[in-house]
Amino acid sequence: MTKKTEENLSGLKWPKLIPGNLIKRYKRFLADVKLLSGETVTAHCANSGTMKECSEPGRIVYLSYHDNPKRKLKYTWEIIEMPTSLVGVNTLVPNRLVKNSIEHDLVEELTGYDRIKPEVKAGEHSRLDFLLTKENSRKCYIEVKNCTLVSNGRAYFPDAVTSRGLKHLVELQNLVSKDIRCVMFYLIQRMDAEIFKPADHIDPAYGKELRHAVKNGIEILVYDVYIDLEKIVLGKRIDWHL
Repeated sequence: MTKKTEENLSGLKWPKLIPGNLIKRYKRFLADVKLLSGETVTAHCANSGTMKECSEPGRIVYLSYHDNPKRKLKYTWEIIEMPTSLVGVNTLVPNRLVKNSIEHDLVEELTGYDRIKPEVKAGEHSRLDFLLTKENSRKCYIEVKNCTLVSNGRAYFPDAVTSRGLKHLVELQNLVSKDIRCVMFYLIQRMDAEIFKPADHIDPAYGKELRHAVKNGIEILVYDVYIDLEKIVLGKRIDWHL
């Protein structure tokens, strides 16, 4: 969509990050963190997954601060330090990063389109993350999923049973049957994955449907990131195995 430049390659800049130690994560969307100042704050955890591997008490985490009078919680949990990588836990980041990367032609498999539209209605009760279009060309729907679970170099999705994710796979297959290109884009928000697999040990129904979807023409793209305390950038393509 646009030419690659050094500025384009900078990815997304983090807001000012505030370090602390994780006390506990609870009720899915809340996390208590002890800041270096000694103050304990409650941060919003924008992640509906279990995060079992990325929420160990005592680990160093990084928060952003938002002085918005409409926000009940001023802090948002962005990153956790794991033994082999920093990990981005905010599920709002992948869509922003993928959109930015597609717009700047950084995803080779998704170049050649003129427009990208977010949050597109794809069925009577369903929306998908992006629609790519070009005049006189096939449309391309993209559903982005955030992946933070990595064990022994293997990245897994999902980390909790996901009926919503299952519905997206069904909707994409309906679109493919109408000769529309559809892509599942798994973004691994960390740097220590060597291969991607569906998490059959967590949600076997999702894994089964994903295999069915691929047989029916759904494409899979898996990318990791480069992440530090200044920015997060789309990384390399990761192999997948079903």
